[in-house]
Amino acid sequence: MHLLIIAPEQIPVPPVLGGSVEISIHHIAKELSASHQVTIISREHTGYPALTKDGNLTIIRVPGGSPGNYLNHVLRRLAGHTFDWVQVDNRPLFLPRVKRQFPNTPVSIFLHSLTFVSAPRISRELAFRCLSKADLIVANSLSLQNRLKERFPRLHNKIKKVWLGTDLNRFRPPTPAEKMDLKNRYGLAASFTVAFAGRLIPRKGLPLLIRAIRMARNEVPEIKLVVAGKSQVHGYGMKLKKLARHYRVPVVFLGQLSHRQMHKLYWMADCFVCPSQKHEAFGLVNVEAMATGLPCIASNIGGIGEIIRDKHNGLLVDHYQDYRAFAARIAYLARHREWGKQLGKQAREDAVKRFGWKTSAGHLINLYDLYYRSNVKSKVEEAR
Repeated sequence: MHLLIIAPEQIPVPPVLGGSVEISIHHIAKELSASHQVTIISREHTGYPALTKDGNLTIIRVPGGSPGNYLNHVLRRLAGHTFDWVQVDNRPLFLPRVKRQFPNTPVSIFLHSLTFVSAPRISRELAFRCLSKADLIVANSLSLQNRLKERFPRLHNKIKKVWLGTDLNRFRPPTPAEKMDLKNRYGLAASFTVAFAGRLIPRKGLPLLIRAIRMARNEVPEIKLVVAGKSQVHGYGMKLKKLARHYRVPVVFLGQLSHRQMHKLYWMADCFVCPSQKHEAFGLVNVEAMATGLPCIASNIGGIGEIIRDKHNGLLVDHYQDYRAFAARIAYLARHREWGKQLGKQAREDAVKRFGWKTSAGHLINLYDLYYRSNVKSKVEEAR
């Protein structure tokens, strides 16, 4: 099969810093290229050539700009090319024009969140019209799959689920020397270090986590927080630093790390906390942390509960809008570190079994192959 993947317009593939959609596209495509021809088309970047070839994987890069201008460049660049399958990632508005250009080719959309099928980005009516152009709709979690089925019941049979994964070689448990080196570098040697990673926006719950750590430090004073992420709201980062100073919570703000460096955040930590306050379709950071052998404490919301099993490979917080619920679990892990290490060991085992990129790619291509054999090949045979 020759598969085309159309990436969104905002971030190049592979991403220079971060971007969970682009990370997923790149890793899944690399796995699929072991036995299929895969072409990715993505926005250009000064650090990348216009065309990259690596075995069966080709990446074409075109000018970015607005979604409409980017799509114009994409479709012009693809004119005259044929593929066995076209996948659009996270941009339902692209589907009508893509299907018009490839009318006889199966087209799928891989959705990574509800953002681009929800107001104010798009009306429900327009989202339905766009999604109806897809032959398959792939959601990255059972939670997202169910939400989409509830919102678009007439598309029920088209909506499937494929979990994301992580790089199990890079996101691995650190050696004791690697862990201590990073702890020493950031003044964390004697601390119980809590890690947070994500965009610094209100829905990610960092203010709540700062309050939780203030309360947990009443029981375990050596708790400290390390934060990796960039503020996307003007002044929000300064507000968070001011809040930490107000509550006398020791925080190391690392800024936005490139994804190539993200494993080091998890290596210096003793647990990872994901205090999201709104629906998370999947929660890639939790899988990354689990793969490094960290126990995770996370909001029981969206697809997170499909990844973390409470008291088996991490801890889920049902009352995730209450900082005291997070404080209790953080303090408990800080007081029972051996139990936390056992959770982390189980988390690594579960990540290896369930959340490698090879597993994600295998499930995805199986979906496409089944559809292709059931629909496309049968039509060709009928035509003969």
